[in-house]
This record gives sequence, C-alpha cells and structure tokens, in this order.
Amino acid sequence: MDSFGRKIDYLRISVTDRCNERCLYCMPEGYKGWEQQAEHLTAEEILRVARVAAELGFRKFRLTGGEPLVRRDLPDIIRALAAIPGVEHIGISTNGTRLAALAQPLRAAGLDTVNVSLDSLDPAVYKRITGGDVGAVMAGIRAARAAGFERVKLNCVLMRGVNETDLWPLALFAAEHGTPLRLIELMPLTRTDVLTEKNFFTVSQAMHLLGQKDELIAQPNRQLGFGPAKYYQLRHTGALVGFIGAMTNPHFCETCNKMRLTADGKIRPCLGDHGEIDLRTMLRATRDDAALRAVFAAALQQKPQEHQFRARYQPCRPMTAIGG
Repeated sequence: MDSFGRKIDYLRISVTDRCNERCLYCMPEGYKGWEQQAEHLTAEEILRVARVAAELGFRKFRLTGGEPLVRRDLPDIIRALAAIPGVEHIGISTNGTRLAALAQPLRAAGLDTVNVSLDSLDPAVYKRITGGDVGAVMAGIRAARAAGFERVKLNCVLMRGVNETDLWPLALFAAEHGTPLRLIELMPLTRTDVLTEKNFFTVSQAMHLLGQKDELIAQPNRQLGFGPAKYYQLRHTGALVGFIGAMTNPHFCETCNKMRLTADGKIRPCLGDHGEIDLRTMLRATRDDAALRAVFAAALQQKPQEHQFRARYQPCRPMTAIGG
C-alpha cells in the first residue's frame, strides 16, 4: 500500500531506452540522449529487482522501452521472470514492428499479453507519427493473434489534426480482429510544444466522434488488464474501446496501481512526476537484497497522490527514457 491507501502491485520495467521508431509523443525530434549500454540494467539486475518487487507484493509486470523487442535477450528475461515466485502476469508494450518474428518465441517463454501501438491504419499518417512502416505492425499483430496470447490490445494516442479521422477505421479494424482498442490522451512527455490546444484531442471528443457512427454502451465492470481504461462497446460493430483520459479525468490517479523501473535503473513512482530513486548504484555495490527492499519500499511511499501533467509540467526526460 502507498501512503494514500492505494494497492501498488504493478511494475512496468523498461528494458531499453532505444527504439526503431520516432513517435511524436514519445521522442523529441533529433533526440540523442541514449543511455550507454553499460548504463542499462543487465538481465540479471532486472530480474533481481523483479524478485525483490515480487517479495514486496508486486504481481503484475510489463516490459516496455523504448522498444523492448530491440533487446536480444528479451525472451530469456521473460522466461526467468515467469519463474519468479509471486509473478502472476507478464505483459509487453511494443510498436509491433518486430513482433512477426518474435511472437511465438515470446509466448513460449511465458509472455501472457501484448499491447501494440497503432496510431493509424493509413501508411502516410502512420509514417508521419512514427517514422515507421504500418505494414510491419500489421504483420506483427497477425503473428501475435496466431501465437495464442491471452490478449492482444491496440493503443492509439489521440492527436488533433493528425489522426482523429483514423479512429473509426481503427474501431472497425479492432472489431474485425477481436482486439480491444484503447484511445489515449496526449501527455507532455517529449517537448512542451507537443501538447497544445491545437493538437490536443480529448477522450470525450473521441467518444463523441465514435458515437456519431455507432452507439457506445458503457462496460463499467469490464476490466481488461490492470490499467486505467474505461471501456465501452460499440453496439453494432461490436468493437471494444477503452478511453484513457490522463489529462481531463480529475479522478485519473485515484486507483493508480503502478510504479516504473527505467532502463538505467531508476525507480519512478509516478510517470507524471520528476521524482526518481536510483537503484542501479545499489544493485552494483551490494548483494544485500534487504537494503534493496528498503529502498524500493521507501520509493513506494514517495508515490504522489496525483500526477503533475495539469500543473504546467515540464518534461526533463522524454517518454523513451522513462519507459512506456
């Protein structure tokens, strides 16, 4: 429990800050702040933190980046993570571009669920947002569904004037493939000028747009995974759409259940707060897990009541350096 009575049992672990795409909402243009390889946690160090977290009561783990699939030892990390007592669920967040070749090995290693970023089906719009090839993502989604994961979800970040006209095609795609779609409000995690009134599109506006095409039926008891999405089903298409309104929902943080571990070994109790606690130095200085548990538990108590995104938040590290 944190100091506000919330049960925190979900750890998002960034295995790398590197990525093979350049998403507008994740990485500043021309970003060159990559951590050196020696500053990344090793697989052994990641697993040591995970063991300590599991001993403290963390049960759900998600591997992120950057792009986690660029890390070659990822299947080995997943296999060892799945063997840790207390670990109940392992998910991954990926851009999907390398998933076609890796879906089966990851599933065999013990990966349970996959979240794939898909901000548009239009190749030109997708390239504008990410710099990448949507065709590779489509192949990855097909492979993930064929691999038999418990669940494959699609994530779309809302951007006015960029992809709001893509929401209905994405909903149809989600319905056709039986993959829940989550629509996520833009957050100030690259440059301050990324989040402006000109390009900010709210989840309420997204609901209105989809509601013009089909009736949205609230699913108040529908919980897919462990995140904050509020789900609705489109009556006629059958698409299941989740809405994540970190910027406009004043109650967004009340049920937060997660902390983050960055690729360079910092515990970050809240995505939208600059507070971080260094674990890497201790990991490399001592084999005393009791000391590590104490620092981890102290970090939990530093988790703030709510994020600072609505308080003129100025990002000091972009999303790719924090972990998705």
